[in-house]
Amino acid sequence: MDGADEQPTLREKAYESFTRHLLARDVRPGQFVSQRRLVELTGLTLGAIRELIPRLEAEGLIKTVPQRGLQIAHIDLNLIREAFQLRLFLEKEAVALFTQTASDATVAAMLAEHRDIVAAIESGNATHELEVHAQAVDWGMHDAFIDALGNTIISNAYRVNSIKMRLISQERFRIDGRVGPVMGEHLKVLEAIERRNVDEAVNALAAHINHARSRALRL
Repeated sequence: MDGADEQPTLREKAYESFTRHLLARDVRPGQFVSQRRLVELTGLTLGAIRELIPRLEAEGLIKTVPQRGLQIAHIDLNLIREAFQLRLFLEKEAVALFTQTASDATVAAMLAEHRDIVAAIESGNATHELEVHAQAVDWGMHDAFIDALGNTIISNAYRVNSIKMRLISQERFRIDGRVGPVMGEHLKVLEAIERRNVDEAVNALAAHINHARSRALRL
């Protein structure tokens, strides 16, 4: 009984460990890895890794290539198009609801966070630490919109797509050097939310996501 209770925890630990190393670029998109390499990387058992692989394959994060082994998701134009399309569909609905339901305090806090970053840039303090912080704020805003839906199915789909989006970001259009423009696009969304203007918020968010998509496809 105890072993059965531990299995879901072990599987989740394996998944979290893999995705953490993936986003840390310890393994790279398109790279081939062996099960033994994943054991070394995660520190988990071979059994745990073998149980993990079907989930990673189902989510499109890894695929088995005959005679070659396991290949980490490859960042190609098709993946970029599909990941952005799913993101746009989900986030437009999410921001519409967020605009109507988010508390004034929540919106004010998000606006203040973004304006502080913009102020730091305008004062000449565009450090690497600020860029790292801005990236976290960027992802945090989008995650907040999805979380507001309160829908586990959508949250799970978005979480998997978010991993792909982060890989695309790392490979194709990092926020480095673009903090000001990105925060400016975010502020248009948040200021529309502050006014409780659903159409304006949705349109501003769509423009922001489409700008990112265009940058990723151009590179």
